[in-house]
Amino acid sequence: MTEPLDIPCALVADDDFLIRMDAETILEDAGFCAFTAKDANEALDILAQEESRIVLLFTDVDMPGGPDGFELARTTSRRWPDISIVVASGRAKPGPDDLPEGAVFLDKPFSTQIVHDHIDRILPDGQKPEPLKRRNR
Repeated sequence: MTEPLDIPCALVADDDFLIRMDAETILEDAGFCAFTAKDANEALDILAQEESRIVLLFTDVDMPGGPDGFELARTTSRRWPDISIVVASGRAKPGPDDLPEGAVFLDKPFSTQIVHDHIDRILPDGQKPEPLKRRNR
């Protein structure tokens, strides 16, 4: 099934299938269409293909092979500065230069409410899906 083009999209990058699917469900519940990637390289490919639709990157830090989530966040910020970024980890903590400006960090495990609150805070109103907009009315 294809999503309507006017629905904001998010990209979830996490090597853990269950966490990736949980994050995907949380974002879909917030009103996003969601793409998923198992690592940073796959995420970069999806970003390149869908850059006009993706408004949010939600990434884990520790992923096998290639770049980690911090590098994915920095690359995304440089190449697609209009994409908002959430970085999450249950082990790693960001150092002074790990997160790009405007990105937020979440500790795992995270709840639906915490994710929605952080996304609501960092996304510009024009990029929020309708369910997030309705929360603030």
